[in-house]
Amino acid sequence: MLKIRFGPALAVLLVAALTTYLGFWQRGRAHEKEARQARIEQFAQAPVIPLQGAHWLPAAVEYHRLSAHGRFLTDLTVYLDNRPYQDQPGFYVITPLKLDSGGVVLVNRGWLPRNLADRLAIAPYSTPDGEVEIDGVGRTDVGRAFELGHDGSAPHLKIRQNLAIDAYASETGLSLQPFVIEQTSNDGDGLVRDWPVPTTGVERNYGYMLQWWGMAIVAIILGLYAAWRAGRPGTEKG
Repeated sequence: MLKIRFGPALAVLLVAALTTYLGFWQRGRAHEKEARQARIEQFAQAPVIPLQGAHWLPAAVEYHRLSAHGRFLTDLTVYLDNRPYQDQPGFYVITPLKLDSGGVVLVNRGWLPRNLADRLAIAPYSTPDGEVEIDGVGRTDVGRAFELGHDGSAPHLKIRQNLAIDAYASETGLSLQPFVIEQTSNDGDGLVRDWPVPTTGVERNYGYMLQWWGMAIVAIILGLYAAWRAGRPGTEKG
């Protein structure tokens, strides 16, 4: 008669349940990324949204094409460090744009190479005077670079590692929209706007899904084999 030991059987069931759950979680992540990619492709063909003074929710503009009119607040420009382009170190140039219709929105204007001889030196570029019209794509933030601690993103620094919209609004007193425009229009300022195309990486999620489910199957097979061995005649010592 096959005898099953409660402790080992419970361990096998827990391992199988956990790895099965992790497989389903990875599948869910893959579906989320596929849905996001579908939205990106859909919004790329949608009409441009003109930004007015109303407070926009990030979900309403993310990945949408946007247009904005206003004046750049040049004195409040921030340079985000450790943003490489084609293996060359550089900065993202972030400048607030005061909208004609009211309010302010942060604009990721483009990439600027770093001066390798002097890390604190900013390469020359231009900023349009007066009224400007820019086109871009809505993003929930400016992206994040790895940093140890928060000294590299301290307030009032021109060169920083990262920039949080809400923290920058508190620092400057600006009434900021809760998103960023990733500028795509060219105004001759000398900045690079060869933005990376968003990728889903769903292949990795599906690969992890299969790995976790494979581990669940192996755990069940090994558990059944161990139970069969334990129940064979002559395996117990009297």
